[in-house]
Amino acid sequence: MPSKKSNDYNQIAFALEILKLLAEKPRRREELADLLSVFLEQHGTSPDNADVKQKLTRMIRKLRDCGIEIESGTHSPYKLVASNFPVLISSEQREALALAAYFLADMGFSAQASQIQRINNLRESDIPSFVKVDFSPPVDYSDRNSNTIVRQLQERFVQQCRYTIRYQSKQGEGRIWDIDRSELRLHDGLLYLFAFIPDWRSWRFDHWHNIDQNHVFRLDRIASVGAASGTHWVSCDFPTLKVRYRTSGQLAHYQPRRKDEVVISSDPEGKFREIEATIDYWFWFRQRILKYGANAQILSPQTLADEIKKEYKKIWEKLSADENSLIPSGNVVTGELKIPP
Repeated sequence: MPSKKSNDYNQIAFALEILKLLAEKPRRREELADLLSVFLEQHGTSPDNADVKQKLTRMIRKLRDCGIEIESGTHSPYKLVASNFPVLISSEQREALALAAYFLADMGFSAQASQIQRINNLRESDIPSFVKVDFSPPVDYSDRNSNTIVRQLQERFVQQCRYTIRYQSKQGEGRIWDIDRSELRLHDGLLYLFAFIPDWRSWRFDHWHNIDQNHVFRLDRIASVGAASGTHWVSCDFPTLKVRYRTSGQLAHYQPRRKDEVVISSDPEGKFREIEATIDYWFWFRQRILKYGANAQILSPQTLADEIKKEYKKIWEKLSADENSLIPSGNVVTGELKIPP
């Protein structure tokens, strides 16, 4: 006859196995019973399937009594919603979790931050005092509407078929967009739907499947997500373009950290570096190059290099016009205003 201690150990191991399986994904009762039967056989017992199901039902009830939230229904699988099972972590791990929760909360993901805080009852005092963030997103991405939009988009990503969204522009105008290959991207503190638009015609490129067909949509302006169609995505990859640029001055020794950038050559005297970037969205790359100012210059393609030159020319003309408007009337300004070529 097995001892009481042995029975208690077996029940604990059985409970932990249930939690481990449900932590991986929701599982139906039959699937869970089959997996638990294998587990019991590996530990020296061979109960029949009916007995395993009874043990499963009793153990789920006990786990719920302990405060572990497990959802289930007549036609629904068991789903682990939340667990208050104690987690033993070091002080460094606790600080890392607190920091992650702090970042997520400030980026507009309060629900996700709350889930992390519940793992080990994290407090504000656990956040390192030397770290401050200020993302200031326009919306809490954890609110009910945003959470629904994210969940629907994630379903479309899995289905990999074309779908539609209704998008509100900055001017408040609504438009239906046909969406192909897509994913969520976080850029400069904002969450975007990054998507390939199959019917978009570019003025820059005369070939189909180009980077101008990649569009971004702010998540907080997506009003609704349509159902998936029967048309599969045209490609599993976004179109890209290789751009070569040179860094100099304060960026003469610039070392790219992005996985899509590589140093092509370096000046022997350390005056500049040439870098090749593989980009899939021109506007974001353009804004980064403009931030570098005189320390960065696009070398190719020439059309994109010309765009940057035109932008600098517009900035120069605007600054010059503003400067002239500050000169009192009747004063004479000598000298020649030189506009960059």
